[in-house]
This record gives sequence, C-alpha cells and structure tokens, in this order.
Amino acid sequence: MPESAPQVAVIDYGMGNLFSVRNACRRVGLDATVTSDPAVAAASGALILPGVGAFGDGMQALRDLGMTRVILDAAESGKPILGICLGAQLLMTESEEFGRFKGLGLLRGPVRRFQGPQEEGRPLKIPHVCWSPIRHPDAMQAAPWRGTLLDSVAEGEYMYFVHSYVLMPEDRAMVLSFSRYGQVEFCSSLRAGSIYACQFHPERSGPPGLTVYANLRRLLLERGRNER
Repeated sequence: MPESAPQVAVIDYGMGNLFSVRNACRRVGLDATVTSDPAVAAASGALILPGVGAFGDGMQALRDLGMTRVILDAAESGKPILGICLGAQLLMTESEEFGRFKGLGLLRGPVRRFQGPQEEGRPLKIPHVCWSPIRHPDAMQAAPWRGTLLDSVAEGEYMYFVHSYVLMPEDRAMVLSFSRYGQVEFCSSLRAGSIYACQFHPERSGPPGLTVYANLRRLLLERGRNER
C-alpha cells in the first residue's frame, strides 16, 4: 500500500461480497481491512457496509457483533460511511422484507419490494439482476455529481444490480441517482452528508464502479488534510 492509502473497514457480519469490495478498494489505493471487530472498525477512517441477504438477519448480525453502535457513532462524527446493496438498505429506517424490521435509521425512509415491474405488458422477474444505467434526478445540471462518490461517473453509466427491494427516501434531495426496471423508477443511490448508499454493486461494475472507491479515497485524503 502507498503511504497515502487511507484506512477503511469493510464490515464482516457474515452477509457480504467482502473480498471483492476489499480488492476494489486496494486497486484504487485504499488500505481496506475486512473485520468483524468493532474496535478495528471504530479506528478506521471510513466504514463500508456491504451485504447480500435478508434485512432482518443483517440487522440481527450487526447487533450481535456490537457494530450498530460503531456505525451510529461514525455517522455522528461525520466519518464517511458507504452502504452497498443490503448494506445500503440497512442504513434506512425500516424494511418490509419477511416482516417489518427497523434499520439503522441514518437515512430516513423505508425499504419496499419492487411493485409490478413490466416490459411491453409482461411482468419482469424479481430479483432485478442486470446492468442498468444510473441517472441524476436533474440531468440538465452541469456536473451534477461533482464532489460526491459519483464524481466523474458519466450520466447514464451502467452499474450492476442484484436486488428485490428498493430504497424509498423521504427526502428527494438525498437522491444521488435513480434507475429503472421496466416501468418502475427507483432510487439507485443516496447521500446525506458523509453517508452514502448504493443499491448497485460498485465492486462488480467495472471501471465506473472503481471510480466510486477512488472518490472515497479522495474524500478521505481531503478530510485528513482539513484535520491537520
């Protein structure tokens, strides 16, 4: 790792594509550690919460590990947090997946199942498993993603998705990007301060996805310079 490699913790709660995330981080110069130790996570410069699986199981695993307090404290301190797929959903208020479960509540709004996506009158399969473009809510805005983790990602770039449930933010101002599955428009990424949530998998999305991690490195280097 180069000397300027900021430290990030990839939280291991038994439900994520952990090593693909770690490898993507390392490719762009982040010193990424996969950990289930709250102390290690708390000492890092940023938290990455990946995940694949059921919402309720994910929340229970975080509680069992003592990670919920670490994540909430990180958010309060302004430490960057990136939630990916299930990890993004866990940052929300609640989910209806297999019941009703409370989330971390760092991003206000529920997680709901896809409602009747169709194409040419035919129902589409759920989960949504494919490459889909991401677009900014205000496509006419010049460089709409400047200064965010999507900085330098092209409008309409394709990202890789695997999900049956979608983010439903209460505040549209939090929406970084939206995507479509059939006729259903859904939020594909969110931002609230230093907290980011991506429904897509950056680590599986080729060069545009690596840009997300490169932007995280840039953000951490800027944060370090400002704290000196």
